[in-house]
Amino acid sequence: MRPAVAAVLAATSLLLGAAPPGQAPLPERMADTGGGTQLITAEASDTSSTTGTVTWWDRRDGRWVEAGSAAARFGAKGLTEGGSRTQGTNTTPTGLYDLPYAFGIEEAPDGTTAPYRRVRQDSWWCQDNESHSYNRWTEPLAADCRATEAEHLVTYGTQYAYAYVIGFNYAQPVRERGAGIFLHVNGQGPTAGCVSVPRDAMRRILAWADPGRGPHIAIGTTSGPTAITRY
Repeated sequence: MRPAVAAVLAATSLLLGAAPPGQAPLPERMADTGGGTQLITAEASDTSSTTGTVTWWDRRDGRWVEAGSAAARFGAKGLTEGGSRTQGTNTTPTGLYDLPYAFGIEEAPDGTTAPYRRVRQDSWWCQDNESHSYNRWTEPLAADCRATEAEHLVTYGTQYAYAYVIGFNYAQPVRERGAGIFLHVNGQGPTAGCVSVPRDAMRRILAWADPGRGPHIAIGTTSGPTAITRY
């Protein structure tokens, strides 16, 4: 094979999230994958990037195997360490997170087994730091959650056609850390802190994910303090 052709193939392999020849698949190189047998990786080149790659993986016969891959978008201000993130910075939090449940304005794709909640006219996601419903779905809008500090989910017809809740700051929410971080369908550009993929990829991810296999999502960069392999 000519060197130029080999270089192109190697670059393409990296873009798609596959390991180059001689290197173990990405999950094999990570410090933790969540303990399950399914994993989503969302990788950007560095913390200033607003684009990257989402890859979903299955663990089979003791090895991680790529199940699918798609181009991804991140926050308009790039990525930042999840443990020190500040709300309203338009950054995507790096780290390893569970995936509590999926939701969408449209019906769940065929084959979806994850818990799936349909968005209705009175469905909101509270981001009000003063509310008892901070970083929670509220239906209708909680009395102590200001509408100006919440997302009216049904108004995001493109992005929330299909979405997966990322368990960032979810189990025990820390005020001012951030709320409403999802894996969802692409909008017109970078996100406000979520991870987004094309519509078809989101449908494939939902049909693939099996809650019985403990899927998690790891978000990070290729190298440095926020390297995805550190999580």
